[in-house]
Amino acid sequence: MRRRSLMIAAGAGVASSLAGPSLVRAQSASTLRFTPQQDLVTLDPVTTTAYASRNHGYMVFDTLYGMDANFQATPQMVDGHRIEDDGKRWDLTLREGLLFHDGERVLARDCVASLKRWAKRDPFGGMLMEATEELSAPDDRTIRFRLKHPFPLLPIALGKASVPVCAMMPARLAETDPYRQVPELIGSGPFRYKADERVSGSLNVYTKFEGYVPRRDGALAWTSGPKVVHFDRVEWRVMPDASTATSALLAGEADWQEYAYHDQLPLMRRSRNVRVQVLDRTGFVGQLQVNHLQAPFNNPEIRRALWGAIDQTSTMQALVGPQETSLFHVPLGYFCPGTPMASTDGLAPLTAPRDYGRTKEALRAAGYRGETVLLMVPSTSSGSLAMGTVAADSLKQAGLNVEVYTVEFNAMLQRRNRKGPVAEGGWSAFVTNWAGMDWLNPAGHIALRGAGEAGYAGWATIPRLEELRSTWFTAPDLAAQQTICREMQAVALQEVPYYPLGQYLQPTAFRSNLTGVLDGFATFWNLRRS
Repeated sequence: MRRRSLMIAAGAGVASSLAGPSLVRAQSASTLRFTPQQDLVTLDPVTTTAYASRNHGYMVFDTLYGMDANFQATPQMVDGHRIEDDGKRWDLTLREGLLFHDGERVLARDCVASLKRWAKRDPFGGMLMEATEELSAPDDRTIRFRLKHPFPLLPIALGKASVPVCAMMPARLAETDPYRQVPELIGSGPFRYKADERVSGSLNVYTKFEGYVPRRDGALAWTSGPKVVHFDRVEWRVMPDASTATSALLAGEADWQEYAYHDQLPLMRRSRNVRVQVLDRTGFVGQLQVNHLQAPFNNPEIRRALWGAIDQTSTMQALVGPQETSLFHVPLGYFCPGTPMASTDGLAPLTAPRDYGRTKEALRAAGYRGETVLLMVPSTSSGSLAMGTVAADSLKQAGLNVEVYTVEFNAMLQRRNRKGPVAEGGWSAFVTNWAGMDWLNPAGHIALRGAGEAGYAGWATIPRLEELRSTWFTAPDLAAQQTICREMQAVALQEVPYYPLGQYLQPTAFRSNLTGVLDGFATFWNLRRS
């Protein structure tokens, strides 16, 4: 979650214009006004893990499979699939009538090119491609996987709602380097993106794609089922200031605010014209990531000793408020609470009262010698600021020499890529958060890795974690998968790739006359204004 702290001139112009009733009167009844939780910086949803780009991606692009409320894959662009050769051949058949925004038919070869591009950025997709002998398009409607060995998770790999999006695009665009953005946004999703109306930092516009053919069946939930669009136009209006965004919603100058910020909830709940609701029961999960390449956290004994300083309850109370106990969950392990892979095994170190004196002694005995711990905290996220404040205080109480580096999120990402010591512009730790769905299982859990410098920033080298992750993909059933995940959690608690900070639920808020808001993240089909 990120929220800009300063309003640039363009954004201020939009926000101030919203205050005038003339704009409200001029709005078409078929225009939906949406306030995203952050500006849309990256337009290509394959190249980023930003949630704003994911939400945008599902408007412009369609996916072969969707994900339902039980986190299972459901056919979306495909009619279905046929499995042969003892699970080593999958034929996926595209639905009739699929069109790209430029009027061209969606062909299987477009999807093959799109899948290959996406798999180079997505860990789950990468595992699928490692299991694939050949990916081809034997005819215009058939996508064929010839596998080296059975891969029963193929549909959920293609239909998962976690980042990055498995977006289908024309082959000519899918040939773009996956580490560069595509030169234009041509998808087959229910909306066109209006690049000519984009105002960076302020406005993004989408219009209904009349050539979109929704599937006829399936339960509407998350990204599954018929995507029927009732609004002709959707405007994303960036309002970085929470009070400004809340005022616009209360006044009817906005229809939907993606994040109802926790400090604004009492005001929103008092309004008869606004509904506050939690759409995503997986919420968000907080994380303190440490640098395994540099002192002091290259020492596993120090990482283990630091468990005594991790205060998940205080972190979540700082984020949502001490009274909102229903909006957070602790203790948090290494998988999203309330989902099949989660367990409470081994979490006792997180539930005992914090004893900072004892932790200080344990750190000293483990070899801590006063090294500077540079903690990066994103300034553009209220949630990360709250988590960073608690983390800095806890680490200081435990005797660490902490230097807090508060910085704009994108600037933090740039510094995060540096692997050298703090004295040479490196870092020791940072706070961040993920959607809970990104911690559903080992396939999409980018941070729960032990791949060293080939892995997620922090670069933990934990061979056993990698072995267990590989085994999970071929587990014969749910019980076997859960057993593997419990062992992964035990290994992570011992080797500490990072520290979980708690789970919190993020409400959304919308005008009471807006109906059809679906569970999950913000999607824009099925919506009507009564």
